[in-house]
Amino acid sequence: MRYITKTILIALFLLNLVQPDANAQQVYEITAKDAVDIAFKNVADLKNAKLDYKITEARNKEITGLALPQVTGSLQGTHYLSLPLIQFPDATESFIYQVLKDNDIRDGSGNPIIKTVDPTIRNVSFFTPWNITAGLAVNQLLFEPQVFVGLQARKELLTSSGLQIKVAEDKVRETVYKSYYAVLISQKQLIFVQESIKRLEKLASDQNEMFKNGFVERLDIDKTTVTLNNTKTTETQLRNAIIIGFAVLKMNLGLLQADTLVLKDSLTPDFIKENILDDTFKYEDRNEVKLLNSAVKLQEFDVRRYKLSYYPTVAAFYNFQKNGQRRANEGGNDKPWFWYNTNLIGLSVNVPIFDGFQKKYKIKQSQFTLEKVQNTLDQTIKGIDLERTVAKNTLTNAILTMDAQESNMQLAERVYTTVKKKYEQGVGSSFEILQADTEFQQAQSNYFRALYDAIIAKISYQKALGRL
Repeated sequence: MRYITKTILIALFLLNLVQPDANAQQVYEITAKDAVDIAFKNVADLKNAKLDYKITEARNKEITGLALPQVTGSLQGTHYLSLPLIQFPDATESFIYQVLKDNDIRDGSGNPIIKTVDPTIRNVSFFTPWNITAGLAVNQLLFEPQVFVGLQARKELLTSSGLQIKVAEDKVRETVYKSYYAVLISQKQLIFVQESIKRLEKLASDQNEMFKNGFVERLDIDKTTVTLNNTKTTETQLRNAIIIGFAVLKMNLGLLQADTLVLKDSLTPDFIKENILDDTFKYEDRNEVKLLNSAVKLQEFDVRRYKLSYYPTVAAFYNFQKNGQRRANEGGNDKPWFWYNTNLIGLSVNVPIFDGFQKKYKIKQSQFTLEKVQNTLDQTIKGIDLERTVAKNTLTNAILTMDAQESNMQLAERVYTTVKKKYEQGVGSSFEILQADTEFQQAQSNYFRALYDAIIAKISYQKALGRL
């Protein structure tokens, strides 16, 4: 027994070694497009939208099933513990007296023999104790308004459900792009801040050597140290922002927080400016408009459904039954079963005559709902017009600001380089180089902020045009 137990434990241990942990950390090296693809597979809202599509497919098949023949079978067996009885005159007694009358048979006095009292009443049953009924029924709808319209609306239902997936995908795509580029820009900014720290550390080291030789004052070293500490604080804040950004991105991708993401894309001003002059647009490019147009068509089907409800419902049917009856055993003799068949074919027509104006007001309700959907479509189109106008102007301003901040950063770098050379040649002060470094850092910070605003503006503009 101990040997068997030991063998089982070793097998379980080896099984755990070869089977990967489902919750183990995974590393994803992704571009922005890869991130969107991952989100499409993992995000719960999209999964539910795709399940809704499958539900619609199943509902369509259910509607189709209503137009197909409906076949049902039945089997019933009964045994009467007490047979149902009815009262019936004794036919035998009546027949005897009728024969005496017809043959003019008289009594000893010569009088006709006539029954002057009420005939004898007997309790008679027309049922047998044992009964079996097996049946088959086939029903075929020939015309039913709701099924008829439902069959016509099947394709549009699937189209609407598919468009709901597209709308959900647009939202996911926008969210993923924004969170992806936010982290990417923060990472790039962190590299520049770390370079600033290296510059300041080199400056502080040089000043310490010069202080030992009596060429600079302690005040110069203190000023550099303050600037260096502030820059390190900025680095810490950026690192924390990147950690939070990655956490948000993982959530948007539907990944575990234990997973690791490596961003492979690069972001440049040229990438942001790419294809921004192509502003051709059709309202049908927006999935929201397509979805509302589909909703209008579906609501029109609903109006038609209620209007057709004034028409008769026509159905054909066929019933087949096989019945068996058997009397109880009498005198030890086993009585045989008596079997007979019943076949029935027919056509049923249900004609609505008056329903208290219910159909009339259902039609009105459906028509009012159709007007609401059309109003929503009109308002959505107006909102898209506003969105396009705002997005275009925002993108234009963001690109102008980005270009200006890029020029400022390059200029601040040149100023810093010039001041640094002067300082190294002994014709500049430490105050000038610290001021130039601070202005260079500020210019970098402004540039990355403008770069982020520009990419967000481009994402919003592409969404407004339906090209995201």
